Amino acid sequence: MYQLYGIQVLRAFAAFMVAVHHVQPDAAVLAQRSGAAFTPSYLLPWMAGVDIFFVVSGFIMVHSSEKLFDNRDGPRLFLLRRLARIVPLYWAATTLFLLVALLLPAALNSGAPSLAQIAGSYLFWPTVSTEGLAQPIYSLGWTLNYEMLFYVLFGLALFLPRAAVVPAVTLGLAVIVGANWMAGTLPLPFGFWGQPIVLEFAAGMGLALLRRRGFRLPGEYRWLAAGLGVAILLVAARLPGIMTSWTMFAFHGSAAALLVMAASSGSGQSAPSALVRGLAEVGDASYALYLVHPFAIRGLREVFLRIAPGWPLLFVLVALVAAVIAALVVYRWFERPMTRALRRVLRA
Repeated sequence: MYQLYGIQVLRAFAAFMVAVHHVQPDAAVLAQRSGAAFTPSYLLPWMAGVDIFFVVSGFIMVHSSEKLFDNRDGPRLFLLRRLARIVPLYWAATTLFLLVALLLPAALNSGAPSLAQIAGSYLFWPTVSTEGLAQPIYSLGWTLNYEMLFYVLFGLALFLPRAAVVPAVTLGLAVIVGANWMAGTLPLPFGFWGQPIVLEFAAGMGLALLRRRGFRLPGEYRWLAAGLGVAILLVAARLPGIMTSWTMFAFHGSAAALLVMAASSGSGQSAPSALVRGLAEVGDASYALYLVHPFAIRGLREVFLRIAPGWPLLFVLVALVAAVIAALVVYRWFERPMTRALRRVLRA
């Protein structure tokens, strides 16, 4: 199965958006300490990178699991491969964050975690933090709690005939969201799982089915879809006052679906340019970029506080470049070999 370069580039874009969102508060700290001018960028709703990730995830699960449909061993292989892909790096990041929290608590913005939160973090189970938020120790892991719900539903649905898999997962997600909406808010974990953002996985699965059935768009229509997606995000960035979980789903989710449609509906026949191949490599490391960028950002903030606090814009540039480099290193020397080794151990 050839690589969908558009999807990989979009994954790089999504991870970079999240990094831009997180670097700006640290730049603001530098500006406040030094009296330098710094204005955060609200050009895009940067955390909408997560919405793009979720639609991409739904797409990739269907697209890459073609041989697991109607396969007696499909559910086992799917879930073990997902665990091999997700667990090592996330557990490593969580452990590193926990060590920093214990040894250098002043460097972080979170309180001491409870034992329940620690256990829930490693088990991808939504728990309440000491600040009263439903998030794991390493707060970025909230997205992985949603991902793991999706993986479990998808893995169970693989027991069904091919044609029923995507409808069954979609129905399961819709039931959880609908029940939470009708109840106001269900207790954890269902109140966490029942947010409308999980429906973005279904959108991605639908786009994968369209591609499997031969849906393609000419280049000009793909650019039009991508442009419309970006335009929706530009509008959403200027409407923060109306953003609820449902309006965020409507704006961010629709924009993400359009971007994934644009990225996935090409013929794949033309050779990618060097720029596209380079961005696709960052896309390969997008999971690492998502998980390691806070360490690069916070570490460099401490350096800049000591040697160049009056240069917040330079800090932003250096921190983002460092985050990408760190992600590529972690992907090549930790994530990829650990995934392969674990798959061999699990026979997946």
